[in-house]
Amino acid sequence: MNKYESVIIINPNLETESIKVLIEKFSNLINNNGKVSSVEEIGKKKLAYEIKKNKEGYYIVFKFESKPEAIAELERIYRITDEIIKFIVVKEEE
Repeated sequence: MNKYESVIIINPNLETESIKVLIEKFSNLINNNGKVSSVEEIGKKKLAYEIKKNKEGYYIVFKFESKPEAIAELERIYRITDEIIKFIVVKEEE
């Protein structure tokens, strides 16, 4: 299992309850194939450039261990989740 870090930017207009549901959804998804070590809610930040007509975004950082083949599925679900406006998954160095 490799260590990864994933940053997702969520639509800033979502309510707090919806954000918590999304965090739980992705934590459970990651835990199916690995283990979440930490979830950090950074909160609303101004974006460097407009993304999908949003000038702000709600940032969340997941640090986790997972099998490499599970990352493609995680990214696929990020892409089809309407609330996510941008994401990145990075493998951490050993």
